[in-house]
Order: sequence, then structure tokens, then C-alpha cells
Amino acid sequence: MGWHQELMIGFDLETTGTDPREARIVTGAVIEVRAGRPLGHREWLADPGVEIPADAVAVHGISNERATSEGRPADQVADAIAGVLAAHWTAGVPVVAYNAAFDLSLLSAELRRHGLPSLSDRLGGAPPGPVVDPYTIDRWVDRYRRGKRNLEAVCAEYGIVLDAAHDASADALAAARLACAIADRHPKIAELGPADLHRRQIEWFADLAADFQNFLRRKGDAGAVVDGTWPLREAADERV
Repeated sequence: MGWHQELMIGFDLETTGTDPREARIVTGAVIEVRAGRPLGHREWLADPGVEIPADAVAVHGISNERATSEGRPADQVADAIAGVLAAHWTAGVPVVAYNAAFDLSLLSAELRRHGLPSLSDRLGGAPPGPVVDPYTIDRWVDRYRRGKRNLEAVCAEYGIVLDAAHDASADALAAARLACAIADRHPKIAELGPADLHRRQIEWFADLAADFQNFLRRKGDAGAVVDGTWPLREAADERV
């Protein structure tokens, strides 16, 4: 039985923006999944402490009024989500996040913003993992397929139903089911253990980023820099 038939944790954030260094958490979801079937579910609504831009509201549907009146303080939400993820990692359970470098980097920035222990701190100094990122895996195993690579498009490619895109719970469950579908289609992915798959994704993401950077430079953007760090991009002043 491969890792995709065992327990995994679907994870997703909906946020105030698209820059993981500056955006804030609005909603978060963690779903326990085994063989594509949801077993347990936790969801958080945060008061991000800043105004949610209209374009972000249009994506996830959470208004400023609702976030302010119903949401928990942002530091409590970030701390709770980080605690749940760290507990699963400590138990060796993989966390599945579509475009993990965004969600985990944003969560990390929120923890730092509020003076909370980092993900690594919660893991005794170890880096977060194992992480399964269907976005990175799909780009590697089928890198020349044309078309979009957002969650909706890749779910459609693999026959995964996504009824409520940009709802944190729906996206977290879809990411976990997508990971299973990719492993079913590509046996070499299914054969890897979670820790080995995590290491491979670090390499794949870096290679894909380097290829894209070279493409941009060939097109005339001589100074183009594409960050190849996965799954967690720390703030520049935190890097050693």
C-alpha cells in the first residue's frame, strides 16, 4: 500500500492577498484524509487585523464585516494551525497543500509577525515535512502538458470534483484527493515514501524554477530571478 492510501492531512489557506510575505490569513482548513475519504475536519476564520481587499473578497467570499465580527484574533488562528500541522508532522503524517510554498511561507510569516514559535521551533529544530504538493509533482511528471496549472484546472485533468473553489475546506480536500489521483496515474510517485517524495520535490521545484528563470532571461528579462525554494520561503533577513 502506497503513501497515498494512508493517512494524510489536506491543508489550505484563504488570504488577503497573493504575496505570502505580506498577506494575512482569513480562513484555514485542515482535513484528515485516508484513501481520498475525509475522516476529520477543522476550520478557522480569522480577523486578519487589516482590511481584506475587494479582489480577495471576490475570490473567497469572506467580507470584512464577517471576518471582524466572527473571526478569531489572527495570532490565535496562526498558532492553532501551526500547532495542528506540527503535531501531524511529529507523528510522521504528510501534509498535502497545493502550491505549498505559498501557504507554508504565509503561515510562517504570520507566526513571525505575531512573535510565535516557528514551524521549525515546534519540530525541535527540524524543517517542516513531509509535505506533498500536487502542484509541484504534476508540473514535474507531466511538465509539457499545455494549459493552466491552478487547482481547478489540475483537478479537472485528474477527474477530481471541486465544487467550491477557494473555500479552504474544499480546496484542502481537493488537494488531498488530487495527490491520490496523481499517485494512481504515476506509479513511480506512489512507490516513493513520504520522506523521499519530500526530498524529490525540493529538487524538482528548484529545477523547474531554474528552467523558468532561464526562459525569462532568454526572452529579454536579463535580471529575472525565480525563487526555487520549497516548501518554505523564509523572510530574507531570517536566512542564514
